[in-house]
Amino acid sequence: MTPEHFIKIWKDNPLSERGGAQGYCDDLCEVLGVDKPRKAGEYQYEYGAAKTSGGNGWADVWKRGYFGWENKKPNRDLRAALKQLTDYSLALENPPLLIVCDRERIEIHTAFTGYPDQIRTILLADVGKPENLQILRWVFTDPLKLRPIKSSSAITEEAAGKFAEIADSMRNRGIPPQEVAHFLMQCIFCMFAEDEGLLPTNIFSNLLNKTTSDIARATNRLSDLFKAMRKGGNYGDDLIGYFNGGLFKEINIPQLTLPELQSLASTASEMDWRAIEPAIFGTLFERGLNPKKRSQLGAHYTDTHTIMRIIDPVIKQPLLTAWEETKPAITASIQKSKKEKDKFYKEAYRLFQTFLEQLRNFRVLDPACGSGNFLYLALKTLKDIEKQVNIDAEQLGLQRQVSIEVSPSNVLGIEIDPYAAELARITVWIGELQWMLQNGYEYNKNPILKALNNIENRDALLNADGSEAEWPTTNVILGNPPFLGGSKKRRELGDDYFNLLSKIYGYRENYERVPNGADLVCYWFQKSHEQINNKKCSAAGLVSTNSIRGGSNRTVLDHICEQGRIFNAWPDEDWVNDGAAVRVSLICFDGYRHVNQNTLSNKIVSHIHSDLTGSVDNSVSDLTAAKIMKNNLAVCFMGASKKGPFDITGEDAREWLKSPNPNGLPNHLVVRPLYNAMDVSRRSGDRWIVDFGTIMPEAEASLYESPFEHVVKNVKPISEKNSDAIVALNWWRLARPRTDMRVALAGLRRYIATPAVSKHRTFVWLDETILPDQALLAFARADDATFGILHSRFHELWSLRMCTWMGKGNDPRYTPTTCFETFPFPEGLTPADTAGETENNGEYRLPRVKSEYRSHAHAIAHAAHKLDELRNNWLNPKELVDWVRTPEEETANFPPRAVAKAGKETELKKRTLTNLYNTRPAWLGMQHKVLDQAVATAYGWSDYSSEMTDDEILGRLLSLNLARFGHVAT
Repeated sequence: MTPEHFIKIWKDNPLSERGGAQGYCDDLCEVLGVDKPRKAGEYQYEYGAAKTSGGNGWADVWKRGYFGWENKKPNRDLRAALKQLTDYSLALENPPLLIVCDRERIEIHTAFTGYPDQIRTILLADVGKPENLQILRWVFTDPLKLRPIKSSSAITEEAAGKFAEIADSMRNRGIPPQEVAHFLMQCIFCMFAEDEGLLPTNIFSNLLNKTTSDIARATNRLSDLFKAMRKGGNYGDDLIGYFNGGLFKEINIPQLTLPELQSLASTASEMDWRAIEPAIFGTLFERGLNPKKRSQLGAHYTDTHTIMRIIDPVIKQPLLTAWEETKPAITASIQKSKKEKDKFYKEAYRLFQTFLEQLRNFRVLDPACGSGNFLYLALKTLKDIEKQVNIDAEQLGLQRQVSIEVSPSNVLGIEIDPYAAELARITVWIGELQWMLQNGYEYNKNPILKALNNIENRDALLNADGSEAEWPTTNVILGNPPFLGGSKKRRELGDDYFNLLSKIYGYRENYERVPNGADLVCYWFQKSHEQINNKKCSAAGLVSTNSIRGGSNRTVLDHICEQGRIFNAWPDEDWVNDGAAVRVSLICFDGYRHVNQNTLSNKIVSHIHSDLTGSVDNSVSDLTAAKIMKNNLAVCFMGASKKGPFDITGEDAREWLKSPNPNGLPNHLVVRPLYNAMDVSRRSGDRWIVDFGTIMPEAEASLYESPFEHVVKNVKPISEKNSDAIVALNWWRLARPRTDMRVALAGLRRYIATPAVSKHRTFVWLDETILPDQALLAFARADDATFGILHSRFHELWSLRMCTWMGKGNDPRYTPTTCFETFPFPEGLTPADTAGETENNGEYRLPRVKSEYRSHAHAIAHAAHKLDELRNNWLNPKELVDWVRTPEEETANFPPRAVAKAGKETELKKRTLTNLYNTRPAWLGMQHKVLDQAVATAYGWSDYSSEMTDDEILGRLLSLNLARFGHVAT
């Protein structure tokens, strides 16, 4: 059939809607040379079950993965047809194209996830045009060809970038940032409203385009339009709707320049603001409009899929489950119904209305709502559910509701940043209007924008008078509270605020709500937990840095698990925080302790523990129950903390070692080598430090001329400004010299060290003269047996389960209290047993332990010494290294330094512990197996092999830990 023949047949064709639908489609397929709908369940007419309320199917024509097509008689309202397809898109398996047709015109709407609706209209008279024939063939053969070029995310990013440039220009001229932001937010909303048809066609674009050379005129017209939007009324010959909502309460048009005005005009005219993606709108525009976040504009942002990992289990799944539990009762009542008005139908309708009423009263609180992405997605989820419930009810035989009543009043927010709070309101407004329009529902009018006083600009933790902030009663709490490490809180928040937090959220009747050292995010977890306990909320889902799994941070999760449960968690996920890639935990919790089905990283478990590990049944161990072993105390220490530039180069240090002092004493008494984590995991950086010990007075320190001159010049100006009075008072000494560590290390010729944060859990020997900095942990033991136990698979597994996690690289942080002090050493070889003198047994050093444990100590020490020897041979081969030290270093008994031979510098630089364990050559793996077997024998595990699972090993270690306290592992 030719296009001309097709046009002739169907022009002014009198067939009814139903009578003409299939013939029209068959003829079009002949014109296009494509198959006709003849394959049930794949490509067919009238797809879907007949609706009990009348009508047939969900689509007149349907092709899986291609399109849903609805036909109408000529001159009918195609919006109603599109709404039907939109309503049933889920049942149609979400086709990428939604097509409506009245035989006089075909409208093709794109429905690709993450892309805007791009409409293509083909009139009957134009079907034969080559470009239209190609479009129609793609509908049937390759719908991807019709996907819009730019995604909604890309369009939103572009819009945010353009507004950021305008904002920069205005702020650079001295206009207050908040004034700039508020004005541009009004403009953003006008552009959206214009393209969505909420304002008269092109009214905002024309206003700008006609005044780009007259700033005063533009200012007056913008002011007049905003005033009309505030109350509703006339703007020239146009009638403006009543918007209200507070967005146009304050009207203050800043002084604009011609380039700024022209940029606004082009942005309004050239962009399709209907395509804005509300899920990222607030984040991106906040970066552009808030000068503090301008540098983050090009950075990544958290995608919708990741946020839904919290919204789904906290909102969507429980509500849909409740609806599924309601549907059988509705079905049963309808089946009993004899006629539409009898009591059984009324009962079914009552059940339907009761569920809708619960949904409409459902409240979501984000107590750190930022620019509103969680609030928007929560609102969208609730509206999607209400729509789905209505469709299901219609399928069951009930009269569906005409309107969707879930609204912005369902979402509540608290946000301390005024920029973000205002953007959150706009995000929710735009999201609400966009959803209603895209789904074919009437939006609110008079006013179009309802005031969002439920999104509050205030502190979520403390009131202005210093009292604890209250949160409203809601159904659920969710959000992404601020990330701020415990060690940074005082500096970032200030002493007064920090002290108030400590006072209010500290101990309450011997119960510590949030430890002082915990990250800031923990306060939101604790308050949410208390809201649940106080029946002011039923569940919560929050994002935290993944370090919440251990250390003082885990206290709040301990509280949650003691009095409720974590029912869904993702322990270690990518996230974007203020433009930076971080690792986070997504945690959903409630007050139901005895529910046994929970989800951890998308796998069903019976319990989720406070360290965000799971049990598949009650027999699997919960390592959070592990106790601190008294035999392990006072052995593992964090290294010295400087809080000032006490560091010096090796070159300077060696010069100072030659210099005399007025007290006649050598500088090596206050100058020594320094090791940090990089010196261990990479290679020594020849770092040295000025170290005046723990008690040396200023006058005595001044007698070491060059070292003291260095700290006067470089350290004193910084230390004297430190908020810690002790640090300021003793400015010439290290801020935290670790007296307890120095006492424990005294008398040892060497000690064990490991980086606090490291990809691989490696241990090394350091000479007694080397000072470890705070990035290292020092173990006050000099025997190879302890070294071997620490370097065994068993201690590594324990430390990985008991540690916290740090940074973009997600490296484990070893902490003395959780990783070391809880670790159960083999009997007879605990740190208490290995204290004191060691003996040299030829190659390796042994602790003086009881005779019945000496064979185990020998085997472990021998394997450990061999491991260390092999590693050192690889790290510093004689072909690449010369060992050097100056006479002054030798006099001071400082250890020799490995220096690359001429021409071997690059090759030697690659020989690091990190690179060695990244590649893990066969010889290294074999020696670790020998060491592991020796340690397993000391535990008495005759059945041990390298195939033993990690969980089995951890279960045995926990049982040993608890047995020493008379407890039983559960």
